[in-house]
Amino acid sequence: MKDSRQINTRDRKKILNTIQRSRARYYIITHGTYTMPATARFLLKHLSNTRKTVIFTGSMIPLDGFTFSDGPFNLAFALAHLQFVDPGVYVAANGRIFRGDKVKKIVAKGRFASLYSRG
Repeated sequence: MKDSRQINTRDRKKILNTIQRSRARYYIITHGTYTMPATARFLLKHLSNTRKTVIFTGSMIPLDGFTFSDGPFNLAFALAHLQFVDPGVYVAANGRIFRGDKVKKIVAKGRFASLYSRG
């Protein structure tokens, strides 16, 4: 439970090392949305096992009690798509799967988009 604005290179290396040491091929990582794309790009750059599939997901609206949040939907969406995407690093949000190196957060609109789209 760390605000993603506080995630640093050391934290990203811990995530990377955990995945590298694990024998599993599939990973779902819940992550704060502010820096989720940066962590996805870090993994893409440093992950040596190209047969692993990693999907980051989170929520624009934090899960807190009975308050509406997109978190449960995003998590279920990521789980449903984990076995169908090619090995790599992805972000699952807003009912879409984005490649980890081609995603951006649009804070003003409360959603993610392709890095190369106009938003």
